[in-house]
Amino acid sequence: MKKNEVSRRDFLKLIGLGLGSLAFRPFLVDSSLGAGGDIFRVATYSVSVYKEPNDKSPILYQRYRDELINVYEEVISPYGPGYNPIWYRVWRGYVHSARLQKVKFQTNPVIQDIPKGGRLAEVTVPFTQSMRYLPWQKKWEPVYRLYFESTHWVTGVEQGPDGRPWYRIHDELLEFHYFVPAEHLRLIPDEEFTPISPQVKAWEKTIDVSIARQELICYEGGKEVLRSRVSTGVSRWNPDPTSIPTETPTGEFHIFSKMPSKHMGNGQVTADIEAYELVGVPWTSFFVETGVAIHGTFWHRNWGTPMSRGCVNVPTDIAKWIFRWTTPICEPGVWEQKGYGTLVVVH
Repeated sequence: MKKNEVSRRDFLKLIGLGLGSLAFRPFLVDSSLGAGGDIFRVATYSVSVYKEPNDKSPILYQRYRDELINVYEEVISPYGPGYNPIWYRVWRGYVHSARLQKVKFQTNPVIQDIPKGGRLAEVTVPFTQSMRYLPWQKKWEPVYRLYFESTHWVTGVEQGPDGRPWYRIHDELLEFHYFVPAEHLRLIPDEEFTPISPQVKAWEKTIDVSIARQELICYEGGKEVLRSRVSTGVSRWNPDPTSIPTETPTGEFHIFSKMPSKHMGNGQVTADIEAYELVGVPWTSFFVETGVAIHGTFWHRNWGTPMSRGCVNVPTDIAKWIFRWTTPICEPGVWEQKGYGTLVVVH
């Protein structure tokens, strides 16, 4: 076992004790967890476990949001769906890959010296429950649940409700702070912001997004340097003419704002895990003024079909690469970098 990597059993015990003492529901897991294979989190209200890798086969049972599932094998099913035929063999059956997030269990050393402007950090456990302190009531209450690979701005270290060090997180959208166990976050070192291919002239870099193929390609002077499947915006059958469209707009754009962490959603302070609050969306590169961006995704893996409310969803490692490769260049410690940047062509 690597240093600072906790066992699945220890993590479940830690979460179970912590949530139990704070009157939360227990951490729900597959009965075979720890029996080998990779671990995935259910990233939607529920998923069905089928007898075969085929959604026409009998449903054996359900798994629910934030339960952890042991995956033994990845299967390419001849029954599709064609855009994403990846299924996972789990205990007694198969689950389609669309709404499962691959996760890890890693704890981290607590860093006490946090600069005044804050440090970016990423969650390195399946999820962690944040809390805020209500001084007028002298009590702690739960707020958002933060998920693996999401990123957040750490602005300090304080004693949490369990007496251990918790990082203070600042929410850039709602301008308030809350706390999470410090060992559940990894402070991202400055070198992970280092620009990729800085020797290439900015105007030679182009991002091409094909809605028809659900694919993104990055070019340097006409040469392909990265290709990824994506999920663009879904269509509305009867859109409200006063609302923001959910389809990804087509045309030529330029990245104008980059934020390594962004709170997206309805902008509510809530502990409801079913609320539309995507806290800590990682490595966000905005290219349309209405809020359309290329960004990392921790709530689905359904690449190849529209899934978003207008943005271009990509795997988080791809979003991070694009964030570092494009302009304007975002330095460590910068919460938002604005500027006239890389060309994005959507068609």
